[in-house]
Amino acid sequence: MVSKAQERKAALRRIPEKAILSEVRHMVEEMQTLNRKLEETEAAIEEYFKPIDKEAEIIVKMQLDGEEKAMKEMMATMHKQALFEKVEAEKIANMQNAGTSQQHDQDPASASATSHAQMR
Repeated sequence: MVSKAQERKAALRRIPEKAILSEVRHMVEEMQTLNRKLEETEAAIEEYFKPIDKEAEIIVKMQLDGEEKAMKEMMATMHKQALFEKVEAEKIANMQNAGTSQQHDQDPASASATSHAQMR
């Protein structure tokens, strides 16, 4: 009888352990189910936004292409302007050099008369 009582006592002790283990298993299963649902929802959201992401990517690419084209046009315009200014500067320098060499080519009497006339 004593041994039967001890067995019953041990069995009663195991009941709460079994109940706890059963509850833990149940919670783990619920968490796994929830994780699967979250993954499915995330995949559905990504699938939903794929076309929108693709359109946004196309729009950004178009904007970047437009900005690149505008930048190239601006660089070409600046290059043309720089060449124009260089040519103008060379013309002015050539005219000044021509004027200086003409003054040196004139005889001293006419050069002094010209400079004398310019003073008046």
